[in-house]
Parts: sequence; C-alpha cells; structure tokens
Amino acid sequence: MSFITTPLKDVLVFEPKVFEDNRGYFFESYNEKLFKQQSIDFRWVQDNQSSSSYGVIRGLHYQLNPYAQVKLVRALVGEILDVVVDIRRGSPTYGKHYAVELSAKNKKQLFIPAGFAHGFSVLSEKAEVLYKCNEFYNKETEAGIIYNDPVLGIDWRIPVGKEVVSDKDKLLPSLVGCTTNFEYK
Repeated sequence: MSFITTPLKDVLVFEPKVFEDNRGYFFESYNEKLFKQQSIDFRWVQDNQSSSSYGVIRGLHYQLNPYAQVKLVRALVGEILDVVVDIRRGSPTYGKHYAVELSAKNKKQLFIPAGFAHGFSVLSEKAEVLYKCNEFYNKETEAGIIYNDPVLGIDWRIPVGKEVVSDKDKLLPSLVGCTTNFEYK
C-alpha cells in the first residue's frame, strides 16, 4: 500500500496493493494501522454511495465546522475525475484544485481532509462511488462552490453541453462568494 502526496497539503492518493490471479483480485481498501501511520486517524461514521451516468458532475460540496467531513473516496464501478478545492483561509494553496482519476480498474482512493470542497465528474458510461465520512451529514452546515467557477478553471473532462448537474448545484456560489470557516494550520 502506498500513499502519494499531492500539491495540496494533507490531500493524499491511496494506492492499494492488489493481488490478482486467475480467480480475480483481492486488496485491502482500508487498514486502520497503515492509515494511522500516515496520521490518518479518524472514526468513520458514515458511508455514502452514489450511482451516476456519463456527464454527471456532483459538487463542489462540503460541510462547515463543527460538522466538517473528512472523506475517503473511491470508484467501485466505472471511472470518475475526483476534484478537491482548498478553501482553508490563509493556505498557500487557497483556491487551488487537484484532480485525479479514480476507477474500478486502478482502485485508487482519495483522502480529503476537512477544509476542502469536493466533487467529481463521471467519465465512463456509469460509475458507482463510495466514500467514507468521519462526521454525519448535517443539512444546516452544508455548503458548496459552483462547479464551473471561472476562477477555479476546473476541466471536468466533460464536453460543454454534455454536463448533467443538479438544479441545487447550479445555484452554488463562486469561490469568492462561498462561505468557509476553515483556517490553514
């Protein structure tokens, strides 16, 4: 198992060791001891799973403190482009984003600490996404940033006009107008 650092401090890509043979494959998708060695020591309290078709963009979402969620995201079926945006005030990478392909084939996972907005686009015909959270969903603290904010300049790898975005997500504010109570440490 390996953890790969990203340009955004504290965001990690987890690449499990996969054992394959003529029967299929096996891998540990989570091992508390190994994650603790990377200072990832959270009590996971909620798993969320979604199914989406090509072109769907979900996000960019987060919950404010004190109900901010740490997430561990992976694709069970298909392929997604998973994206995080640093929204920690005072961070040298504030407003910067990082994107990584997560797929059933590559089995990579993205570890997202509190203080980051999160979203993904579906690059395959269908995708099923599972993510662990260390806090329960709290409607009163949910917030977000519009997916197509020109300040962020995210390439979701979906052609213009082929995006499928919820009405709720289309109403999210830009980075400049978003609510955040995260401070960089």
